[in-house]
Amino acid sequence: MIVGVIPARLASSRFPKKILAPLAGKPMVVHAVEQALKSKRLDKVILAIDSEETKEALSEFDFEIMMTSSNHISGTDRVAEVIKNIDDAEIVINIQGDEPLTDPNIIDGLVDTFKDPKVHMSTVVSRKLTVSDLLNPNIVKAILDEKSKAVEFKRNIFDLEIGGVYRHLGMYGFRRNALFHFTSLEPSKRELERKLEQMRALDNGLPIHALITNGNHWAVDTKKDLIEVEKMMNYSQKQPIEKDE
Repeated sequence: MIVGVIPARLASSRFPKKILAPLAGKPMVVHAVEQALKSKRLDKVILAIDSEETKEALSEFDFEIMMTSSNHISGTDRVAEVIKNIDDAEIVINIQGDEPLTDPNIIDGLVDTFKDPKVHMSTVVSRKLTVSDLLNPNIVKAILDEKSKAVEFKRNIFDLEIGGVYRHLGMYGFRRNALFHFTSLEPSKRELERKLEQMRALDNGLPIHALITNGNHWAVDTKKDLIEVEKMMNYSQKQPIEKDE
């Protein structure tokens, strides 16, 4: 079974309770779930929450929700708690709950990376990386080798690595055993320094395969981000549908 899990922690330092922020008439996280449900590869989609307030706010929506511990350090730990209760989950996709415009085709592409039996953990990167992005430490950059394996993740680029640099889109896929192996490891020094949990994998010899896309990234970290995403949604809805001649 291929399972998509959306970890949704209520607390957020920069934007409190952002997963429940109203967006186009629904709590923001509902849009993330609805996009994941459009995937053709996922057999199941689960929203992993950590509070009764979230459960109550989403009570009118008809999708699968699982209550998880409020003590998890990372979203991946929350995903692992969910998967421990699903014995036949073989491939697991960790989908961001603060990205209401996630492209379901990218989810499917990430699932397809596991057609290669040598892939145990994978992620998504994008060719869409501007000069402004390179200078922005809030935009995580992934550096790949010639086999599309991640060799580094950085917030700041100071040297001549530009040719192999991509924008990291922050979605992860795991084989079941790789997920539990990853979450059993202690946070690494570079993970703590950079505040990037994927460094734990690299620092412990767990290869990360990268799916290279032309995907966009619209994470909601602030109220300003939410306003911009709503503008994009409204613009998309107003576009005329092209009819075949």
